[in-house]
Amino acid sequence: MEMRFDNKVVAITGATSGIGLRTLELFVEQGARVIAIDRELEAGIALQNRFPNSVHFAKCDVLNLQELKAAIDSAQTVFGGLDILFNNAGSAGTRQTIEEFDQQGWDDTHALLVRAVAAGTSYALPHMKRRGGGAIVNTASIAGLLAGYGPLSYSVAKAAVIHYTKVAASQLSVHHIRINSIAPGFVATRIFGTSLGLDREQAQNMANHASKNTAVPNPLNIAGQPHDIAQAVLFLASAEARYITGTNLTIDAGATIGPRHSWDASVSSPVEETLGLSPELAKTLNKALRPS
Repeated sequence: MEMRFDNKVVAITGATSGIGLRTLELFVEQGARVIAIDRELEAGIALQNRFPNSVHFAKCDVLNLQELKAAIDSAQTVFGGLDILFNNAGSAGTRQTIEEFDQQGWDDTHALLVRAVAAGTSYALPHMKRRGGGAIVNTASIAGLLAGYGPLSYSVAKAAVIHYTKVAASQLSVHHIRINSIAPGFVATRIFGTSLGLDREQAQNMANHASKNTAVPNPLNIAGQPHDIAQAVLFLASAEARYITGTNLTIDAGATIGPRHSWDASVSSPVEETLGLSPELAKTLNKALRPS
């Protein structure tokens, strides 16, 4: 039986954990062969051993552009070409505020979250042109849409990824290459723990705890999982999304549809707060004023 990604070759950065790992697993399940790009040597080797016929591990720190190019080029030498690229590697980066500006922290964060996306796309281009087209998905964040969802440098970098995707789509369309971005909401991965200085195991324990948290700040009251994001990546990379390019897909259980009071009746709106009305009193008045 033919599978969704039979004969497709995929490259994924940040492939050994979280969203990258779950996306890799789904691609393999659906027939793809994958170049797993990551700096975690032990996890990468284990992943290659787990899928010996479908996954090739390319050790790479995406901050090193020579390593990144070699990792993407390995798709040609190992599997004969490249059809899909998922620019996913990332971290929360520096937590500096405007008052605490640190040039090195800012530059490192943007090199990881923006430069690596642009470079990876550029390195994938000749391979996809040889295939007659392709699909690229970039990981952004809801922090790139609104303030308050991430540190300053991270948020600005993710906004840049969203705009880069639009500009790149205009240039890549002539080569029949689609490029889109995704903006996940809160998803239980190690990125939050590592941004606080926790080691790999501690960060994973934090992610495991978060995944079971029922007090979730979104309208659907769902704790986001890597699987939720991976499904969207596969859709955007598939032929089913052939009419979609230059788009940012928000995947956040509705967290950014409006301020919390718009979907949580227990929270006062700014108007109610200005008038000194509690949520309970406002609800009573609304009922009293409602036409019969």
